[in-house]
Amino acid sequence: MKPRLSKLITRTILNPKEKRGETIAPYSDYDLAKGWYELKLMVKGIVMDILMIILGIISAGFGLKGFLLINGFIDGGATGISLLIAELTGTSLSILLLLVNLPFMILGLKVIGRTFTIKAILAIIGLSIVVAVVPYPEITHDKLLIAVFGGFFLGTGIGLTIRGGAVIDGTEVLAIALSRRLGVSIGDVILVVNVIVFSFAAWLINIETALYAMLTYLSASKTVDFLLEGIEEYTGVTIVSIKAAEIKQMISHELNYGVTVFKGERGFGKTGEKHFDSNILYTVLTRLEISRLKKEVHRIDPNAFLVMNSVKDTVGGMTKKRRHKH
Repeated sequence: MKPRLSKLITRTILNPKEKRGETIAPYSDYDLAKGWYELKLMVKGIVMDILMIILGIISAGFGLKGFLLINGFIDGGATGISLLIAELTGTSLSILLLLVNLPFMILGLKVIGRTFTIKAILAIIGLSIVVAVVPYPEITHDKLLIAVFGGFFLGTGIGLTIRGGAVIDGTEVLAIALSRRLGVSIGDVILVVNVIVFSFAAWLINIETALYAMLTYLSASKTVDFLLEGIEEYTGVTIVSIKAAEIKQMISHELNYGVTVFKGERGFGKTGEKHFDSNILYTVLTRLEISRLKKEVHRIDPNAFLVMNSVKDTVGGMTKKRRHKH
């Protein structure tokens, strides 16, 4: 894009408008350049999120229609509940995916936030449309291959959708909500939900179907873990940056996460030996919130150093969003 055109667009977006006869000074060239850089990052992030979600929907649809649905197999979570009801009643899976996930999306609006919920709702609607419209080929009738590869493609879809900042299975939202209220781990909640689903499958259909459902769930969950690079339910993030104050402000007020500040001394980094002290930030998030944090930190300081490590569980502190009164 030509520099003049980019400046014109940036000025149109950023420059404040006059209100009630008050004249507001326009932004400087530095402010406009910074704004244009942030705009490009935002657009790039949105495009990548959309691409991830679309690929996730296509993969999950392939796992459902190409393997599981046509062979009477089920999975865990909200998708498994939908498959179980579809198998027993003959109701359209597309409709069931919407109805079963709807309560979880309402809960997600309160627990995680509006942006996540909107993206998740759109992802679930997209999956429902794909399942209803796209004619996926029937791959195999071998039960072992159906369980393993059906779970693999479904897990790929779930993992890609999570990396895009959404979900296509609402039980993770329920798990986050219950873990905060009851003090148990997210993994334990998901396990209990799936045990209930598999127990109903064994009772209403047969034990063999329930056993294959467990195999499908294991395949899907391992695929999700692989796509998320081993990120567990809680992830601790350490941030080293010369703009620690701005990042702390962003974490605590814009993202509404808890943050701890450590006093750091001079050391050695990418640009050589540091001759100044800097603060080190530490925060704990769920894996659904990592993507947004990384984008916001990169927007403030592209050279910030982030270290992420798995956290099995947390007790006390503030591991959920703060609710500010406006």
